[in-house]
Amino acid sequence: MIAGKSQLQNVVQHHNWCNTDIRPGENLIKMSTFSEKMFPMLEAVITSIDEGVMICEKSGELLYLNPAAIKLLGLSDQKHLKRLQDYSTFNLQRAFLRAAIDAGEVDAAGMPSGRFVTFEERIDSPMGERYIEFHTGMVDCSTYGGKVRLILLRDRTDQRNLESAYKTQHHDLQSNDPQMLELVERIQQIAPSDASVLLQGESGTGKTMLARMIHKMSRRSQQPFIELNCAAIPESLIESELFGHIKGAFTGASQSRPGRFQAANHGTLFLDEISEIPLHLQAKLLRAIQDHSFEMVGSDKTINVNVRIITASNKHLRELVDQGEFRADLFYRLAVIPLTLPSLRDRPGDIPLLTSYFHGKLVKRGYPEEIKCSDDAMRLLMNYPWPGNVRELQNAIEHGMICAIDQMIHAESLPQDIARQHRFASTNSDSLAQKDDLQESYEIEDALNQCNGSKSQAAKQLGIDRSTLWRRMQRLGIH
Repeated sequence: MIAGKSQLQNVVQHHNWCNTDIRPGENLIKMSTFSEKMFPMLEAVITSIDEGVMICEKSGELLYLNPAAIKLLGLSDQKHLKRLQDYSTFNLQRAFLRAAIDAGEVDAAGMPSGRFVTFEERIDSPMGERYIEFHTGMVDCSTYGGKVRLILLRDRTDQRNLESAYKTQHHDLQSNDPQMLELVERIQQIAPSDASVLLQGESGTGKTMLARMIHKMSRRSQQPFIELNCAAIPESLIESELFGHIKGAFTGASQSRPGRFQAANHGTLFLDEISEIPLHLQAKLLRAIQDHSFEMVGSDKTINVNVRIITASNKHLRELVDQGEFRADLFYRLAVIPLTLPSLRDRPGDIPLLTSYFHGKLVKRGYPEEIKCSDDAMRLLMNYPWPGNVRELQNAIEHGMICAIDQMIHAESLPQDIARQHRFASTNSDSLAQKDDLQESYEIEDALNQCNGSKSQAAKQLGIDRSTLWRRMQRLGIH
């Protein structure tokens, strides 16, 4: 605290922070006695609450701030503010004026009216990036000699993260699957950092979408997001694509051209199919990521960049390292935060949700809105293993809408591979599917009990995959 008890006591008394009808001037003796008894309690409350409290003069000279305000503003215990103008993260005085103007709380001369206004600021503190809400205005303090500014601070970080998660879940990512929602929660945590992220999973699971999501939720969101599919670039050109080249560096280099690292400076570089980077280039890529510097092809001039790296692979890089096909030091540099996306066959509950989502997107492109998906078609979609994952499902829905019959997607409206897989599965059903429901329920429940409720282990014990077990549990009403 900067001020003594008497200063805080005066402000507390004249801001009516205690429930009393006593007003300044009515009964000074009674008020003084009351304040002496109540002040230690009020000070204890203000000191222990999570909301920050600051009191300052009109000039910005700080009179008091509680421990919560010190923490929320990211100040050290030894170095408190003397004036609002001394706060280095942003100009508090200017922020108050801007908030008053935005709220229309200024007089004819453009001066703040003093009525309370609320605004929010994003602050980098030792606790990380925080969203702090400020509620501030002028209050009467006659014994102090006029008005003082009261500033209340509240941490809104968790609320903003939840709002961001809600928006992410319902707009960018369509899923009700616990694994996918857990990924979204993890992305909320890692996005503000600059750590390298490695996304692994089968083709079509949404790695590019998650990479874009991380960038949008990061502090670099207003900077470039540059994508490069390493598998789509010939091996002879990939070094130039990454690092650029100078004029005359090789045959056909008629002019200098910057690479993707330079294009992504201050932003995010997303390298898809990173496993396709040739071994002889991996050392240069490691140095560029580790030292934030490199040389263009044909040049000896070092270029420095500030880039966050996100990579993706549909192959297990750890296995490639063990096989000597990928550098271990590069792998560890890329996999600071590894995330694995589940395949669509492992989250069949998302298929109806994704079907509806893709239907809506196709309607916006001009497809008839009246087209619906029949129950038999949905059963086929639920039973198909989806080797192409979400990308294949999107194509299947478009195929079904094109081949719909009487405004309805039937089984015959879907791609042939889906119907063919269904017929093959029907003629090669395992023994468990041939038993009556009672016996089947007993075996599933027994397997789940033996495996302590683990569906993956129970499915393995029964000789079926996890998605098949999930569908049978749904049909039999086993929870």
